[in-house]
Amino acid sequence: MLTKLIVLAIYFAILFAIGILASRQVHKLSDFYVGGKKLGYWLVAFSARVTGESGWLLLGLTGMGAIAGYSAYWVVVGEVLGVALSWFFMAKPFKRLTDQYESITVPDFFESHFDTKTHRLRIIAALTLAIFVIIFVAAQIDITGKAFEDLLGVNYFAGALAGFFIVVAYIFVGGFVAVVWSDLFQGVLMFFGLIILPVVVWYYLPEGTNITQSLQAIDPALTSAWGTSDDPWLNIATLFGFAMIGLGFLGSPQVYVRFISVKNTEEIDKGRWVAILFTLITDSAAVLIGILGRIVFTNAGQDPESILGQGGEEVLVLMVNNFFPNIIIAIYIAIILSAIMSTIDSLLVVGSGSIVRDLYQKVWRPDRSGESLINLSRGITLIMALVALAIALSVAVLSPDRTVFWFAIFGWSGIAATFCPATILALFWKPYSEQGAMASMLTGFLCVPIFKFGVQSIDGVGIYFEKMDVLFPAFVLSMLAGWLFSKIYPRIIIPK
Repeated sequence: MLTKLIVLAIYFAILFAIGILASRQVHKLSDFYVGGKKLGYWLVAFSARVTGESGWLLLGLTGMGAIAGYSAYWVVVGEVLGVALSWFFMAKPFKRLTDQYESITVPDFFESHFDTKTHRLRIIAALTLAIFVIIFVAAQIDITGKAFEDLLGVNYFAGALAGFFIVVAYIFVGGFVAVVWSDLFQGVLMFFGLIILPVVVWYYLPEGTNITQSLQAIDPALTSAWGTSDDPWLNIATLFGFAMIGLGFLGSPQVYVRFISVKNTEEIDKGRWVAILFTLITDSAAVLIGILGRIVFTNAGQDPESILGQGGEEVLVLMVNNFFPNIIIAIYIAIILSAIMSTIDSLLVVGSGSIVRDLYQKVWRPDRSGESLINLSRGITLIMALVALAIALSVAVLSPDRTVFWFAIFGWSGIAATFCPATILALFWKPYSEQGAMASMLTGFLCVPIFKFGVQSIDGVGIYFEKMDVLFPAFVLSMLAGWLFSKIYPRIIIPK
């Protein structure tokens, strides 16, 4: 235990040092929220990827690999495709427009793009973003508590509180600059941790072990790339749900604020390959870790969740504890916390920006600027973090059987369904109107809880929507609403 605590103390000290160093670069509001728009491609690429992945990569996706087998690789396909489309086709036009509009938040971009005469679109964007940011942060705090409990034997609630105070402290000091520098540090830890673990486990497996044959001996369905159910339509819905997770990379504000912060479009050309390769390697390694864990820890006929935890989410912890000495286990604890905290910090900065920049400064008090707004941003960040902490602890008490996967994906899907269709249409469809954008956002925002808590409970068809999950149907309906309302209320472009 002492070794683990020493390693964690070093890890946290590095984060605090990053926050202190970053604070020296925070002089105005754009520094706090987008690093003054002068960041290089390594920082932006790593920060975008670790923010997009979160703790679910190490706990949720490894668990999916253990439970679903080869079909879990559809998540890898979807995420790599989503990242590639985002960096190759959307990042540069988005960067050009946000520079033209002098935007420092995503709601800034939408209001300027449609040249609105009211603040309705900004208010809708800011409020919906703030709500789902709090939910997503709550999911990450929940994962923090589980990580402390599983890896250190610390009480869940104490672990959640510890992670909360650590991440809030360095954001409070350094803002966005602290976030991206800590993301680079934490992303490197995640990258090597995910690569090394399956290599070490493979070394300890009996000579001549064949992964496919070993999985078939446990459950032949695990070797099918087309799902593990006897119902082909259920398999299609499941695989579709896996692959469509990548839709969230096509405009989610916590990712796209990185494109606002990058120095220029040339840096995007360089960063795209870093982002794509990071996604391909880390996601593939996470699924492989789950598959190897299923081989090592379970036998034919056993219920995997009784050994690997709900949704298989304890598989990585079991592998680390069984194959490494204490000092390496401590490093992996830091790696898991890195995945979690790199998302919490990014979300809190984006969420506080939606309140301070988009509501307070732009709507209520346009006369306010400078140091007072930076201090207000820190206060709002703390308040949002406290609300998320309260939600996380409440969910832990009320829903002890929850999984990392559904809680995190619900928050991720809410942000994605609200903003991604609107961002795509704004960038690529000129007739898209302000009314269409508001319809897109509200439809995506409302459809996520409707599908999660309503449609999925319908007898007969609910199971198919449950396997498909909420993002794809909410995304499609959001796109349709944007198209329909843009036809009813067409955009009027006045030449300047």
